Amino acid sequence: MDRTQVTVEEFREAQDVLKDAIDLHEKKDFNAAIESFKKAISVKPFNESHLDEFEKKLKEGTYKLAQESMAYMGCASVHVSQLVKELTDEQREEVPVDENLIKVFNDWEN
Repeated sequence: MDRTQVTVEEFREAQDVLKDAIDLHEKKDFNAAIESFKKAISVKPFNESHLDEFEKKLKEGTYKLAQESMAYMGCASVHVSQLVKELTDEQREEVPVDENLIKVFNDWEN
């Protein structure tokens, strides 16, 4: 099945879940944060097997829970940064896209 472009609703969901997951991580609720990061990654995935492969690689290592949460945060952040690139300017205004996230995503690119 071919992947279609992200919708405003899908992006809004991914962005909101990512922001909530980051808040959970900052509160040191790592288990809940990981589940939320996974949910963000699962919104309109670019590769259906990516999350499974990522989880398998994490399980091969010996990481602390906080480190796992950071890894999922990175994965979810990259995912959402790729989703925002699919939005038109009009769609970005409709969401609206969180300016703090955009700043972080733009910093990554430079």
